[in-house]
Amino acid sequence: MPKKVCVAMSGGVDSSVAAALLVSRGFSVEGVTMRLWGDADRDIADAARVADFLGFPHIVLDLRPAFRAQVVTPFVGAYLGGLTPNPCVVCNREIKFGALYTYARERGCDFLSTGHYARVTLFDGAYLIARGRYPRKDQSYVLYHLPPEVRARILLPLGTLSKPQVRRLAREWALPVAARPDSQDICFIPDGDYADFVEREAALSVRPGDLLDTAGAVVGRHQGFWRYTVGQRRGFSGGFPDGPRFVLSTDPARNTVTVGKNDEVFSERLTVRGLVWATDRHGSRLDTKIRYSARAAASAVTQTGPDSAEVVFDAPQRAVTPGQSAVFYDGDRVVGGGTIVRASV
Repeated sequence: MPKKVCVAMSGGVDSSVAAALLVSRGFSVEGVTMRLWGDADRDIADAARVADFLGFPHIVLDLRPAFRAQVVTPFVGAYLGGLTPNPCVVCNREIKFGALYTYARERGCDFLSTGHYARVTLFDGAYLIARGRYPRKDQSYVLYHLPPEVRARILLPLGTLSKPQVRRLAREWALPVAARPDSQDICFIPDGDYADFVEREAALSVRPGDLLDTAGAVVGRHQGFWRYTVGQRRGFSGGFPDGPRFVLSTDPARNTVTVGKNDEVFSERLTVRGLVWATDRHGSRLDTKIRYSARAAASAVTQTGPDSAEVVFDAPQRAVTPGQSAVFYDGDRVVGGGTIVRASV
């Protein structure tokens, strides 16, 4: 009897090709589209068309209350706390590989599959997330926190493919969504304007405040601390004849933003909380990735408490941002990570 797989289908090309690959490999596939935010009718319709085309059932799962409570509300709260969170990390932990994984198991599915560009590898008896073979689309960073029981029961068919290869397969199989463009932004902020979204959700009005230099002197004005993140260079006033200034930190309590020169945006070390390890079989010399789009950098990682660690980089890193995840790699394998709470020279 073929193994049963629940495939998370967004209506896009990636998840559709993932489903088609599993069908071609003899799995019994069931498609599920999660209704998470706003108008998802097009996504649902496209996913249903693909499921019908490939000949497997399709279900819509309404997870809007959970998504708001576990992803959107914490996202807004983090911004108002002076952090810059990555909601995709939380969504994957709580929704895709949390609520949806539970649903799939309750449906009797042997596996859950998604269109992530990452791999699952068996290393020293444990299933670990590993980088996708196509560096430009690698999504292993957002999966660092998956527990071992989930890692053992997920299938990631796109992990060895490039985006052009996925597009080509979609065309060769004449999938109904083969020409659909990729989505680029966070699903609940399609225009990419995080600050406006936070203001709407929290019913905020613009709160101008002081722009400070590292000595605490007022050097300009800003439009509300939540509109700024570490490394940002635009959106504030002030004359700087000796060169541009970049955001170093924000202070929600005082509604201030501190700026400095470019060389002051670099940090040699950081602290993480919420530390998780995927395996105990790792050394202290690891590559650390400080944001989804960053390159992993050589570092020394030292656990300092039950859920905390200190990371010291071989070379200073630019714009280490509290609220983002620091993810640890041993070669291609993801071995752990946590949330950045502090960076320092």
